Amino acid sequence: MSKENVLTIVVALIVGLLGGYLIFNIAGQNKEPQVAMSVPQGAGSPTDYQRRIVEAEKIVAQDPKNLQAWIQLGNDYFDTDQAQKAVNAYGKALELDPNNLNVMTDQGIMYRKIGWYDKAIANFEKAQSIDPKHLQSLYNLGVVYLQDLKQPEKAKEIWTKYLQFDSTSPTAQQIKNDMAGLNQMPTSFKK
Repeated sequence: MSKENVLTIVVALIVGLLGGYLIFNIAGQNKEPQVAMSVPQGAGSPTDYQRRIVEAEKIVAQDPKNLQAWIQLGNDYFDTDQAQKAVNAYGKALELDPNNLNVMTDQGIMYRKIGWYDKAIANFEKAQSIDPKHLQSLYNLGVVYLQDLKQPEKAKEIWTKYLQFDSTSPTAQQIKNDMAGLNQMPTSFKK
């Protein structure tokens, strides 16, 4: 086999891999679930979000059963701090796929942002009932109990369960730091 043939094969493989990567990542555009205290991942310019939102709104208007479009719309509303619109878009996605744990969790985060803690807890608990090892819902459940409901003992109980499944990730380290801080609080501040 000549050097030119080998080079042609290598170039073809690289182009094929790159093309496959782009097709799956652009077509699927299902972002990683986020946790309540994270910075939005994959953040683009406001113009990018607005363009995607307009496109997704057109798609769901024409095809209200397009699950991926509803999820993308919810994600873009999430990332642009449009909590009520995100809740609604995620609600439509959950009508189509009622057991989608990531959508359920992202909707719960948006419920929390609105201040509807009971609905946020319901989403996180439902996700946990479907998959007790779903870490994002477990983490966010602890966040609501600690930060919003001021129930640190309940947060510790939930986060202790989280640490049974994951004890080394950056989120686990954050939980350990938060729990250590709780242990150092004066008793009069604990409820």
